[in-house]
Parts: sequence; C-alpha cells; structure tokens
Amino acid sequence: MALSKVDLANQVENQLPQNLVANNLPFRNIIINGDMSIAQRDTSVSSVTGTDATCDRWRFAASSAGTWTISQSTTVPTGQGFATSFKADCTTANGSLSAGSILRLSQFIEGQNLQYLKKGTSSAESLTMSFWVRSAKTGTYIINLKDRDNTRVISKSYTINSADTWEKKTITCDGDTTGAFGNDNDWSLEVHFYLVAGSTYSSGTLNTSWNSQTTADIAVGQVNLADSTSNDWYVTGVQLEAGTSASDFEFLPVDVNERRCFRYYQVFNDNSDIEPLCMSQNETTQYARAVVRLPVNMRSAPSLDQVTSSNVYAIVDGTGTYTFDSFSVSRATVRQVRLLNADTVSGMTAGNASRFEGQNSTSYVAFTSEFF
Repeated sequence: MALSKVDLANQVENQLPQNLVANNLPFRNIIINGDMSIAQRDTSVSSVTGTDATCDRWRFAASSAGTWTISQSTTVPTGQGFATSFKADCTTANGSLSAGSILRLSQFIEGQNLQYLKKGTSSAESLTMSFWVRSAKTGTYIINLKDRDNTRVISKSYTINSADTWEKKTITCDGDTTGAFGNDNDWSLEVHFYLVAGSTYSSGTLNTSWNSQTTADIAVGQVNLADSTSNDWYVTGVQLEAGTSASDFEFLPVDVNERRCFRYYQVFNDNSDIEPLCMSQNETTQYARAVVRLPVNMRSAPSLDQVTSSNVYAIVDGTGTYTFDSFSVSRATVRQVRLLNADTVSGMTAGNASRFEGQNSTSYVAFTSEFF
C-alpha cells in the first residue's frame, strides 16, 4: 500500500538527525565556527600581547592586559558533543589595569547575512546567545553586541559561579528598532566576549538595551581575568540566533563548517618541508607567475598572509632551484589570485614551465579577506 503524504512526512522526520527538530532551522546560528573546530592559522600561539588568532573567524585582542597563550583546546564540557574549545591562558599578569586596558574575543558578521533580523524596523527580531564557558576566575563577565553601521550597542552580563567548571549560559537581547544593517559584504555586527576592561570601558553604567555607543558603559562590572597567571578562560558552543530562546547547538558537517571559514581565510600551504604550492611559468629570467583558483569564493579580493624570511620559497623549473623571500599579488578577485615572486632571481629560462615551492617548515602562504 502506498504511504500517504502524512505517513511519508512522519517517516522522513523520524530518520532525521536528532539535532534537526521542528522549528530548529538549519543555519540558524549567526556565528561561524562556534564549536572552535576549525583552526587553519595555528592551534596555539604564545606570548600574545596584541591581536592574534587561532580558531577561524575569532579575533583575540589584548592591550595593556598581560601576556597570553591562546589555543584550540580539547578541554570540553562532558557529554555535549563538542571536541574542541577556545582557550586563553594568562602567562604574565597585570593586576593594575590602565584606563585603556582591554582583552576580548570577537567575531564580525557580514550585513548581508543579517537582513532577516529586520533590524531598524518595528518587527526587529530579538537575539539569543548561548555558549559553554569555563574559567579559574569566577565573577561577572560581559558580552557585547555592536551594530557597526549605526554605532549602536547592547551589553549583557553573565556570571561564572564555580571555578574550573563548565557552565552553559543563555542571554537574550531585545530587537533593535533603530538603524538597519547594511546589505553588503562589509561587517555590520560585532560580537564581543570581554575578559578585561579598564575604566575607559567600565566606568559608567552597563548598557543593557540598544543605545548609541557610550564607551564607558560597554563592560561595566567585568572581572580582571589578567590579574593572575593562574587564570584561564575557555569557551565553546557559541550560538547566536533569532528569537527569545536558545535551541540546541547546531553541529554542522566538518566540510560545511570548513567551507564557511574558507570564505574569510584559506591556507594555501601549511608549514611543510619543501612542499609544492602550484604550477607556474617563468615570464622572464627573473620572475615566475601562477594563477591560483580558489576552491571557495572569498568575501572580497584577498590579500596575502605569509611568512617573509630569507629563502623560504623557491621556483623550480627543471634546470635549477631559485630561492626567494616572499610572494606578491599582481591581481586578485574573489575567485582567483595571481602570484609572483616578490624578490628577483636570476638565471631562469623565460617561458619554461615551473612550480612554486615552500622550502622549510616555517614557510606558509594563505589568503585572507577576514575583517582583522
């Protein structure tokens, strides 16, 4: 007997993964890489006193806030399905903050991905943020959302109650009926986890509803995570979604998550000894050129992220190996990049086919259209 449409729908629903439930739409999470599973740049960076990154799409920024090691960690909440988290570990403390001291983890979101929030209209959607967090430092912490297009902000506090214990937090922000997000590929929404905030950012009254930015009201009450080298902070399962309640974290297939990250950052070669990068052609006796077709269109025409050091790259053309220090881009679009050696070499045969190579474990080339 043929199944009715209702029976067929029920059968299909019963076969769906458990995290796909009614009213729990795919790609509801505005955050990309909220489970910290993709880390193309590096899995650990030490001696951080400024801006750096490990997990894709997340920027760690410090100013007069001690020294940090940041990493993709395997410390995760038990039984929640996560394999990785972001970790910040204080290695040099700062117990006496200056007014401008700041430490935060941030992600920036394109305006064209936010149009369904209807910001700036009477139908503006509320936003709910949920995440798992752990720290040796208990107390009050601040998250902050900033509408960059209209310089409007909202901040909310949460409390870490028990040291070294994973806790899930859920925070809801009302919709903002003032100021629309730009419908373009520029960044419109900033999502900030504050970890340190000097008086410049914390001397006013916490701004818990959408308002024009007053800097002193952004992070009032924030604990000083930098006051001891015993301090650390972990986060994973970050989800920001429309509505007034938090749904279960949306686990994406790794290839989908990776391709979403590739829109902003793509590693071309990754710190391997003498690794071929791509085929090229000797245009002259001094320069070779290659056209690299990007596997995923990037947010905008990318720039180069590379190590620049003595003889870390080479042109190999069958008659010799010609080393150089760095690449340059002669033309870039969202789909492809034209690379050439930035330093002249000598002795190549013009017109010969060749290839670009990395020469040691310090060499890497990546393309970036990230906002930092």
